[in-house]
Amino acid sequence: MSGITGSKLNIRGSGRIAKLGTDGQALTSAGAGMAAAFEDLAAGISWQTIETGSTMTAVAGNGYWVDTTSNACTITLPASASVGDTIIFTDYARNWGTNGITIDSNGLNYQSDDDTFTVEYGTDGMTLAITYMDATQGWVPTIDEAVTDAPSKGNQEGIFGFGYISTWAGMTNLVSNAGVVASDVSAVGTARVGLAATQYGGDKGIFAYGTTGGNYVDITNLVTSSGVVGSDGASAGTARGENLGACSFGVDEGIFGFGNDDTGYIGYTNLVSSSGVVASDVSAVGTARNALAACEYGGDKGIFGFGYLAPGNDPRATAVTNLVSNTGVVASDTTGVGTGRNYLAACSFGYDKGIFAFNGYTNLVSNAGVVATDVTQVGTARARLEATQYGGDKGIFGFGYASATNLSMTNLVTNAGVIGTDVTGVGTARREMGACSFN
Repeated sequence: MSGITGSKLNIRGSGRIAKLGTDGQALTSAGAGMAAAFEDLAAGISWQTIETGSTMTAVAGNGYWVDTTSNACTITLPASASVGDTIIFTDYARNWGTNGITIDSNGLNYQSDDDTFTVEYGTDGMTLAITYMDATQGWVPTIDEAVTDAPSKGNQEGIFGFGYISTWAGMTNLVSNAGVVASDVSAVGTARVGLAATQYGGDKGIFAYGTTGGNYVDITNLVTSSGVVGSDGASAGTARGENLGACSFGVDEGIFGFGNDDTGYIGYTNLVSSSGVVASDVSAVGTARNALAACEYGGDKGIFGFGYLAPGNDPRATAVTNLVSNTGVVASDTTGVGTGRNYLAACSFGYDKGIFAFNGYTNLVSNAGVVATDVTQVGTARARLEATQYGGDKGIFGFGYASATNLSMTNLVTNAGVIGTDVTGVGTARREMGACSFN
C-alpha cells in the first residue's frame, strides 16, 4: 500500500493532514499481499465479541469487530506497550464511512507523532491492524485497507414521479432513508403517465417513456444522487408507455422493457448505461405485454413479471416472468407462479431479494430469482401503483388507484419482505407513475 487508503490523521485543532503509508511504515499492499499479511497477523489474535458502544478500551493481542451502525466509536489504546504488540480492528457492518472510529493513543506515539494528534478512520469495510514498533514510532498501521468487493448495500433514498391526477402530472415526491415520503416537488420534466424508472450509475436514477396528450413519448429525465430531477432528454428507443417495467442490473446499469408502442403490445427492451444513456431497442425475447412490473434480485440481476397480454389471449392477465442476467440479457419466459395480474408494482428488499405486490396478492422473489406462491395482500387493495427500495435494504409501495379514486397512501416493506399496513399519504394522490432509488 502506498499513500492514504481512505484514512486520515489530523492534528487536533489545526487540520493538517499527515499521510499514512510513508517511510515504509505501512507494510502491506492491496489484494493478495493484504490477505497474506492479515492471515499472518490474525493467527495470534484473540477475537472478541462485537463492540457496539461509543467508547472502548483495546487490549494488545486482541481483534475487535467494531459495529458503528448506531454511533461512532472512540478507541483507547493501552497505556503501555511492548515491541510487537498487535491489535486489529474491523468494520463489522461496513458503516465506518458514516460513523467512523477515533484512535486515542493514550500517551504513546502513533506513527511517530505524539498524543496531541487525532487519528480517525472513516472508510466502509476497513480492516486496521496496528503494531507497536518502539517508543519513537509508537503504534504503526501495518494493514490499512478496505474490502471493496462487498455486495451492494443498496441506495438509501427513493423518488416517486409523474403519473395521472385528473390530467397528466409531472411532480415528484422524495422518500427518505427512513421511508418517509415528502410533499410534492414542482414538475421539471414533461407531465406524463404510464412511464417507468430505474436506478443507474450506482446512486442515480432515470425516468423514461410514457404517454402524454394521447401520444407515446421517449422522453427521459435523469435523477442526480441527491434526488434532483433533470430537464427532458431524448431516449434512443422507440416511444412507448402503458406501464412498462424497469430495473437495474450488474453494478450500475439499468433496463426498460415491454409496454405498448404505436404497433401494440411489445416485448423489446432498452439498456441504460452507467452514465444514464438509453440504448436503442433490443429485439423481444419474452411475451409482449404491458402493465407489468420489474425489480432487482441477487444483488446484480433483475426480473420482469406479470402483466397484461394483448387482446385475444384468455386469460389476459399473466404471471409469466423473465429473468435479466447481470449483463442485461433477458431470458425467455418462465412459467408463472402466483395469480396472474396486471398494474401491480415491484421493488427489491434485503439487498438481494425482490417482491411483486398489490392488485390482490404479494409474491416474494428469492436471491436466485425464484418467485414464490401468493401471499395474502396487506394494505388497501389497489392497482396502478409504484414501488422503490429505500434505506438500503427496505422497500415502499405508494400511490395507486381503487374504487375509481386516486390514492396517495404508502406501505413499507421490511428487510425480511413483510409489507406493513397503510401509511397516510403525503403528496398529491395519483396513479401510473414511475419510481426508483438513488443515493
